[in-house]
Amino acid sequence: MKRSAFSFLLHGFQIFHCHPLLGFDPIYYLSRRCTIQRLYSLGSINTRPFPDYSPKKPAIKDTEFVHHISTTIKQRRSEPLRRILKPYELKFKPDHLIWVLMYIKNDYKLVLDFFNWARLRRDPTLEALCIVVQIAVASKDLKMAHKLIHEFWAKPNLDVNSSFAHFTERLIYTYKDWGADPHVFDLFFQVLVEAGMLVEAGKLFDKLLNYGVLVTVDSCNLFLTRLSNNFDGIKMALKVFNEYPEVGVFWNTTSYNIILHSLCQLGKIKEAHSLLTQMELRGHMPDVVSYSTVISGYCQVGQLERVLKLIEEMQRKGLNPNQYTYNNIILLLCKSGKVAEAEKVLREMTIQGIFPDNVVYTTLISGFCKSGRISAAYKFFDEMRNKKIFPDFVTYTAMLHGFCETGKMDEAHKLFNEMISRGLEADEVTYSALIDGYCKAGEMKEAFSLHNQMVKMVLTPNVVTYTSLVDGLCKRGEVDIANELLHQMAAKGLQPNVYTYNTIINGLCKIGNIVQAVKLMEEMELAGLYPDTITYTTLMDAYCKIGEMAKAHGLLQVMLNKGLQPTVVTFNVLMNGFCMSGMLEDGERLLKWMLEKGIMPNTTTFNSLMKQYCIRNNMSATTQIYKGMRAQGVMPDSNTYNILIKGHCKVRNMKEAWYLHKEMVEKGFSLSATSYNALIKGFYKRKKFAEARQLFEEMRRQGFAAEKEIYDIFLDVNYQEGNLDITLELCDEAIEKCLVGELQKGNTS
Repeated sequence: MKRSAFSFLLHGFQIFHCHPLLGFDPIYYLSRRCTIQRLYSLGSINTRPFPDYSPKKPAIKDTEFVHHISTTIKQRRSEPLRRILKPYELKFKPDHLIWVLMYIKNDYKLVLDFFNWARLRRDPTLEALCIVVQIAVASKDLKMAHKLIHEFWAKPNLDVNSSFAHFTERLIYTYKDWGADPHVFDLFFQVLVEAGMLVEAGKLFDKLLNYGVLVTVDSCNLFLTRLSNNFDGIKMALKVFNEYPEVGVFWNTTSYNIILHSLCQLGKIKEAHSLLTQMELRGHMPDVVSYSTVISGYCQVGQLERVLKLIEEMQRKGLNPNQYTYNNIILLLCKSGKVAEAEKVLREMTIQGIFPDNVVYTTLISGFCKSGRISAAYKFFDEMRNKKIFPDFVTYTAMLHGFCETGKMDEAHKLFNEMISRGLEADEVTYSALIDGYCKAGEMKEAFSLHNQMVKMVLTPNVVTYTSLVDGLCKRGEVDIANELLHQMAAKGLQPNVYTYNTIINGLCKIGNIVQAVKLMEEMELAGLYPDTITYTTLMDAYCKIGEMAKAHGLLQVMLNKGLQPTVVTFNVLMNGFCMSGMLEDGERLLKWMLEKGIMPNTTTFNSLMKQYCIRNNMSATTQIYKGMRAQGVMPDSNTYNILIKGHCKVRNMKEAWYLHKEMVEKGFSLSATSYNALIKGFYKRKKFAEARQLFEEMRRQGFAAEKEIYDIFLDVNYQEGNLDITLELCDEAIEKCLVGELQKGNTS
């Protein structure tokens, strides 16, 4: 038969890509297959008929032998085959199997029984296997057919290339006369995909097109799913999705959901969203999975507004979010620090009849702990247990970490014991969190005890563990011991990281040993670790505190030369240094430079300048800085208000001081003890006795100690008014808070 131009093209392609030296490129083949499909759709290839089955003819003696077996198993079908066929075993050959099947093919149960008997004696031929598969499919026993095909492809040391060609050929050859049910090819396609033989599945798809057979959409969906298991496969899945319809594959909602997931995996969330909107136009209604997939994609990239809009759209279409959707939204909100909103979603989820699981509760607990809201986190922890949702190792660790971060070590200790009593084993992360908590609380004995316990449990302390211990020792001023621990850590093969070095440098700076701190920074570089912004900022702060502003400024220049970006903390350190050294003009120049460079100062930056101008009684300059701060959109904090109030009181501008006091209270800020003292003295000197008395009573309710001068004022006032009980009460309070306090300070110094 004359070959078409297309057959030559295909033949040449197969020769080139199956060459043993060149190897076979599956992605290229799958791409070329899409070209083949287009040719089919354009009518360039005509479908061919399935071949007639013409088996090998049996000899006369074989015919008689087969007849005897067939008659025997039909007549004595209630008896075990192993018994009734015992006389025939020695003479039974593979060809006999097919010839017997011809006699009994309409009796499916007998076919299976006889086939199983035969293959226990010797392996059936590929042709016989395909015949039984065809009969099983024709008898609607797809499960058995699938099992038989799978068993063939699960054989060890199978030559895939030759086996695929032979199996496909035999399945096509036996099709017309033994079953003629196209589901047989669908099952073969599925088995190939399940076995990860995606290239062979693609070849089968093409081969079947020759015979006008199209694989079902469910099988194609399986193909899309398996293709999507890796990055290159996802690209091919997208190509298949776009081009299969050209040969008649009609995708369904499941198909779209697979592709939506693939696009999200590639980070193409906008494209996924666009496809979601196109589904309905293409005649496919998006379901909960469709929306949840795109919502999950937007959650991964933190686009909360898009998520909320999609949820509204879902609900307008009568679709309620499922647990997967809610889980993703709660995770995104917690990552964004919007834990209150995450809790609302949890409650909404419950109202919808979807009950949160361990994962949701753990996400919320972790989110609330990271936001510092430990009580709320523990409320969820209790809620879990009350609902018989048992916290796992991750849940306990999140809660422990929260207690440790907020210094609630008694609660952490109790929870740790509870975790162990429930049979949950702590790992390095759990122990490190506890050790860090004890170190931050200054309880180094407990921290080292846990370290020793960890070692006994055959758990290896890591860099984080040792860094916490080093930090705790440094905060106690035990820098030499910390340095020794650093060397022990290195001896165990653990390489200190930048944070470890920064911890010791900070400790050295706190005890005034800046020379050793600088030396350690040089050692960092020799060890291949480069000082970061925190390293330089720590040293700059140390220089600023001893008034070495030139050295501090020099370190800033070194940072910039090395390409390190200073943070606002770095500039605040410099600003504080300039202000403490009385170099306010330099401080103002630094502020101006920051604004010119687009580095936004924070409240601390402005507070440093305002404080020093207040000390100098220059309230005009202070007010200008405050106005500039507000103009930049930087909001005042509690410290800002206290600085301004004390400054205005000092220059007896009580009207402005009282206005600022009212404003800060409205914003939820509290006066400091020194601000109360300043306001009370200021009002008293201006003969505003009612205001002074009101503030004094308020100060006492807050638990603050007034200055001795203020106690003297109100002792006299109450004595003169005849309030002897209050006078005596104030005497006792003054003795306790002023005289005893002064004595304690003296003993400490």
